[in-house]
Amino acid sequence: MTKKSLASQADVHKLYEASVQNPTEAVAFINRMYRRRNGHAPRLFMEDFCGTATLSCSWVRAHPENHAWGVDIDRPTLDWCRAHNLPALGDQADRLHLICEDVTRVREPSVDVRGAFNFSYFIFKSRPQLRAYFETVCRSLRPGGLFLCDLFGGHAAMQTTIEERKVAASRHADGSRVPAFTYQWEHAHFNVINHDITCHIHFAFRDGSRISKAFTYNWRLWTLPELRELLIEAGFDETGVYIHGWTPEGESDDTYRLRTRYENEDGWLAYIAGWKRRD
Repeated sequence: MTKKSLASQADVHKLYEASVQNPTEAVAFINRMYRRRNGHAPRLFMEDFCGTATLSCSWVRAHPENHAWGVDIDRPTLDWCRAHNLPALGDQADRLHLICEDVTRVREPSVDVRGAFNFSYFIFKSRPQLRAYFETVCRSLRPGGLFLCDLFGGHAAMQTTIEERKVAASRHADGSRVPAFTYQWEHAHFNVINHDITCHIHFAFRDGSRISKAFTYNWRLWTLPELRELLIEAGFDETGVYIHGWTPEGESDDTYRLRTRYENEDGWLAYIAGWKRRD
């Protein structure tokens, strides 16, 4: 009998969660930002383009009064979450609500924080589309509410390139083992005229097998000034940019600070905050 390859046995959603997301740190970062601004912790969170809703799961785990709403238009992915992530929450799963809908149509319930991570909002390629989404988000926030999204940039962002990172073996929330693998992030195409960018995620395993184009994204690569301008146009009172620093070895220190100036590098990651007026 031919032995099955590691790639053939792997679950791409579990590989994605293991390599792309760090929900515990994200929840802590959101809490710090909101508490500094409003003097108390946020309790109601909406995760747009939530996929398997890993961040929403971490949100409800973080405090017994926390509630989360995960919004995604892809029902099979939400069903995967129900099968693999919700059972691990136990009774806490009652505080996680999954909504299969276009994020531009979801304005309720009113929440303290709404987020769009992993560059998911790049799917909106025109200013009117993105502004309309930001307007929907702003209306859904409570006074003093926070919208947070992320962005990548730098010299290499506009070039064809492949970045690799080894990911150690781990256990998924459902108890299954996730083998060690190599995560590959590819910029396959970039159009300087309109900033259309095509990116792929590949997974490679120690037995030589691989999953090519496990995920493919056709996006517009937005810039920080564009996003800040659109947030203000959409009704947000104030915006801020948080970017990491660097270690002496030239690696990200994974500590995101509010910045007003930042020298360009080959690659960087940023969070953009939009604050709704408190009164």
